[in-house]
Amino acid sequence: MTIEWARLRPQRAVELADRGIALRGAGGCRVMLLHGLTGCPTELGYLAHWLRGRARYHVTCPRLVNHGQPMAVLARTTWREIYASAREAFLDARSAARVERVPLVVGGLSLGAVLSLMLAAEFPEDVDGVACLAPTLFYDGWSVPWYHRLIPLVDYTPLKYFTYFRESEPFGLKDEELRAKIAAHYGKVSLRDSRGAAKSGYAHFPVRLFCEMSRVIKRCKQALSAVSSPVLVVQAENDDVTSPKNAKFILANVAAERRELLLLKDSYHLVSADRERSRVAQRLQEFCASLAKPASVSAQGETGHAQAAA
Repeated sequence: MTIEWARLRPQRAVELADRGIALRGAGGCRVMLLHGLTGCPTELGYLAHWLRGRARYHVTCPRLVNHGQPMAVLARTTWREIYASAREAFLDARSAARVERVPLVVGGLSLGAVLSLMLAAEFPEDVDGVACLAPTLFYDGWSVPWYHRLIPLVDYTPLKYFTYFRESEPFGLKDEELRAKIAAHYGKVSLRDSRGAAKSGYAHFPVRLFCEMSRVIKRCKQALSAVSSPVLVVQAENDDVTSPKNAKFILANVAAERRELLLLKDSYHLVSADRERSRVAQRLQEFCASLAKPASVSAQGETGHAQAAA
């Protein structure tokens, strides 16, 4: 990452073409996956379509608040707004799962994993499983620059309003072909031009948003002891952003009796899109299948509910 400085003019939110991914399945389980900080739902698209295509599950990947908006809008987003948007999407998924009478699995990538753990802690009776993909509680990966450790100090200065980290290789990807595509796209993006962010994520991280991330992480750590649902953690041994220390910390501190870990050897941070994405998808499918109802049972539940409603 490199540092860029700018004083962006105030900008208004724009109308986005979509609110995320929503795939209707045949029942058995409902899955909600949350993307990462400055990311977008498409980074979870492979997993979503795998679960829908092979397991026939209902899958949603909602867009977190202000992601896809101009940079000046995203940069002033608070951690409370981020969690509130994840919570709102969860309540929608919970309502649908109740109507369908199927289990609900929540999960996500990086920040999305952190938010999922917080939701599981707040709603222990409604979350049947938590899937944490490259969870981010410690920025301790091999590509994280030394100056990232200064963010807690910058949080108390006006610098956070004008400082941005520009993404640099490897972009969380070990796959060289994907990495080249991201590099070509980000190379055309300036700090004042966020067009395309809704589909491809941002080329910059506002330091102000990193400060808010630290507040989310603090609350997640405090909430881990309240997570009683089964937990699956997927982490790359060579994660360039967050080391396996993150996975170990979560598994050591949640209250869940069932705790599973999948360590990847040929991926970096974006485990949902990197070289072992099919392995991640298969393990996620198996995790959901162990919690799901047979399709025939869930279909009967939907029919019974529809008749009762009529």
